[in-house]
Amino acid sequence: MRVGCPKEIKNHEYRVGLTPGSAREYVANGHDIIVESGAGLGIDADDASYVAAGAKVVKTAKEVFDQSDMIVKVKEPQPSEWAMLREDQILYTYLHLAPDPDQTKGLLESGCTAVAYETVTDDRGGLPLLAPMSEVAGRMAIQASATALQKAHGGHGILLGGVPGVLPAKVVVLGGGVVGLNAAKMAVGLGADVSIIDRSIPRLRELDNIFNGRVHTRYSTIEALEEEVFSADAVIGAVLIPGAAAPKLVTREMLGGMKKGAVLCDVAIDQGGCFETSHATTHSEPTYEIDGIIHYCVANMPGAVPVTSAKALNNATLQYGLMLANKGLKALVDEPHLRNGLNVHRGRITNKAVADALGYEMAAPQEALKVA
Repeated sequence: MRVGCPKEIKNHEYRVGLTPGSAREYVANGHDIIVESGAGLGIDADDASYVAAGAKVVKTAKEVFDQSDMIVKVKEPQPSEWAMLREDQILYTYLHLAPDPDQTKGLLESGCTAVAYETVTDDRGGLPLLAPMSEVAGRMAIQASATALQKAHGGHGILLGGVPGVLPAKVVVLGGGVVGLNAAKMAVGLGADVSIIDRSIPRLRELDNIFNGRVHTRYSTIEALEEEVFSADAVIGAVLIPGAAAPKLVTREMLGGMKKGAVLCDVAIDQGGCFETSHATTHSEPTYEIDGIIHYCVANMPGAVPVTSAKALNNATLQYGLMLANKGLKALVDEPHLRNGLNVHRGRITNKAVADALGYEMAAPQEALKVA
């Protein structure tokens, strides 16, 4: 199969869908790799490193799309990329379609087969291609919040860990999954006073054991949410419903009860955000203020640390990418966990959460693939 990797064009996105090491693995499996010139510069991988791995380097994204059977990316395709997709192509990348009707329409009209990293599953019920970026984003959320809390950045001027004789900042993490766990680890490591809210009692027990009493765990109720958010210096939005739009846990009205200069860091922004007042920002302008509350809502947080995150992402995506390259659409028929990643196929939505969020009729993946 001819597998293409274009340069990412989203604002301040430095990751790459295929590292030279991954390209070499595809080549070793008998596939042709086509890479846009400069695609790997954000991770210090020049064109020569791809050529050494056995890839062909071309000058433009159009050449990559025109010559490839499968496109491997990091972030969702931008409008100029929708126009280059075609019916006989597989797109393998993060999509986050539920809050993005325009992208969804573009993919449907292209006729391509779109496999979303974020809905591929594993035997343990996890999301193995989302997990590594969730780990990065969770850890970065604390770094970003600590910066935003500084007075010069609009925050109310508190150090996360405090100092002897001065209380530390209070960090509240909404959601105890991969993002929440990693955010809590970083916050605890910096000496903050940390609470985690989740609606799963078994997960709260796990977290209590992991942290051995160093964090406060609370079951998610309206009362608990309000008490924690109103007393917080930083709130990390770390909730996830796979494939679906994130629930709005913090309303506009609740901002009035928060400390002025507190920070809301919405890691769920790719899925629409879990704060009512959230809208996506970029690394160029990462924050904005509403009612005295600083919002950090960068939609590609791991893009700021591309060397770490691109390698972590490729480690996770490689095995499934090779399945698609080796078998084509048959891989989706044969492998149920990979099939769960199928969101769009030849003009039809094949993911229930996306269909429900955007008002489309869902086509069962197995049936859609049979028709094809």
